[in-house]
Amino acid sequence: MSAPAAPAIPDEVLEIARALEAAGYEAWCVGGALRDALLGHPHADYDFATSATPAQVTALFRRTAPVGEKYGTVGVLDRRRVVHEVTTFRRDVATDGRHAVVAYGVSLDEDLARRDFTINAIAYHPLRHEWRDPFGGRADLERGLLRAVGRASERFREDYLRILRAVRFAARFGFTIDPETWAAAVDASPGLATLSAERVRDEWFKGLRTAREVPGLVELWIRVGAADRWLPELASVPPERLRAAGGLPAERRDPVLLTALLIDDAAAVLRRLRASNLAIERAAALRRGPAAPAGPDARAVRHWLSAVGRSADDLLELHALRRGAEAPWAAEVRAARAGRVPLVRGDLAVTGADLQALGAAGPRIGELLAALLDRVLDDPALNQRDTLLALARELS
Repeated sequence: MSAPAAPAIPDEVLEIARALEAAGYEAWCVGGALRDALLGHPHADYDFATSATPAQVTALFRRTAPVGEKYGTVGVLDRRRVVHEVTTFRRDVATDGRHAVVAYGVSLDEDLARRDFTINAIAYHPLRHEWRDPFGGRADLERGLLRAVGRASERFREDYLRILRAVRFAARFGFTIDPETWAAAVDASPGLATLSAERVRDEWFKGLRTAREVPGLVELWIRVGAADRWLPELASVPPERLRAAGGLPAERRDPVLLTALLIDDAAAVLRRLRASNLAIERAAALRRGPAAPAGPDARAVRHWLSAVGRSADDLLELHALRRGAEAPWAAEVRAARAGRVPLVRGDLAVTGADLQALGAAGPRIGELLAALLDRVLDDPALNQRDTLLALARELS
């Protein structure tokens, strides 16, 4: 693969490189942006590898962010306020398979040698238009091959998360994993149990968002041993659900919904992966349902919308994913929303204070509001203050 003579690097990124070089430091573009440029994929931010230390980078630039200074990385904000990671040339001096102790004062080639895969170990000097590719990453991109830098077994022992990254990159780009790299990943897979749930979750979510085909991602998780250690439910996903996930476009790749599509008790999986409370509750609400209204008519849909609350859109999307078509009641949902029909107690034309003025007290107030809402869901025209007060007197 012939490298472009001058990748289209934005001026604001070049300004960072010029500032580093003018101060006497090396500045090389590295990482995913170069890989994606060579593949013709869209990319936004650029990362730098530099001979400057984090303290020197922080002193040089006015606007920085602490994105990983412990590991040699400083976030530098360009004039458009986009953050670019600027990382000191480094090498690992110790690792436990999860975190590394790094040392500075090394060369660019030594820095590239500590990276995970050859396709991520390419560097480009944006001012001299010089490429550095000591491990043949460009050739591997051309061949569609994912290959570890150096000895694959060592790369995975340094950080077991690289096993999941290998799977993600292979699924994203449709690459073949080099046999030696694959064998080393399988052999090292017991080490996945030592990773934090958060790091595994992030890889699972990224994989779902970026895989060319979700079934291919699931297959790789199973074959490499990652599912056995973190998501054993993947081994029993019904084939029709895998097919439903297969053709899903990127803009509909919601990791919570996809997890729920594949696995019935997605909330349990997300708890295991230490997802956010919001994500766990979304998954739990999908399981609670009800998945559909009692019927497709407007009255049944209003009652369903009231019962499921904020999970209505998720339930509609999950139905579409599983059935390959919009839910039969989706039009009624849109009509109810367009008409702003009352769906919750707060939408009623009376309040708890109004009922209290009628003599209701304690739990009875909530019971009356629930009964009134039920009547209004049957007939939204009843949502008038005088009408509801009269109904409340009858119910009392």
